[in-house]
Amino acid sequence: MVLTFQIVKSLHIISIVAWMAGLLYLYRLFVYHAEETEAVVKTRFTMMERRLFGIITVPAMVAALAFGIWLIILMPAYLQMGWLHVKLACVFGMLCMTLFASSQIDDLEAGQPRFRARTYRILNEVPTLLLAIIVFLVILKPF
Repeated sequence: MVLTFQIVKSLHIISIVAWMAGLLYLYRLFVYHAEETEAVVKTRFTMMERRLFGIITVPAMVAALAFGIWLIILMPAYLQMGWLHVKLACVFGMLCMTLFASSQIDDLEAGQPRFRARTYRILNEVPTLLLAIIVFLVILKPF
């Protein structure tokens, strides 16, 4: 049981790292895409965004969620701990940021971005903030 838990926790962390890498790079691509004026470069950004989203970000997100659920199944007592509730709220925020990114890919491809590059820069910080909160909650288990 202990070895299984440690293996699943390791896979969960690896998946989170990949998910975060994809998400952070994706929002940085949105900044560049929103600033770009040449159509051929915008097309290249769209291709990069779609590939990053579909090949790295979403599979890593699904794996992180699956391994997280598996961890809760292995350790159901965690569900009684307040820090996990806050962590799950932050994970929901990260999930929303990922799904929101999907809509931004479509808007940028259509040539109708909802935001300017500055707003994408700010949005790029949200996953980092959520990750920091999650890490502190998991390590410190404050409540």
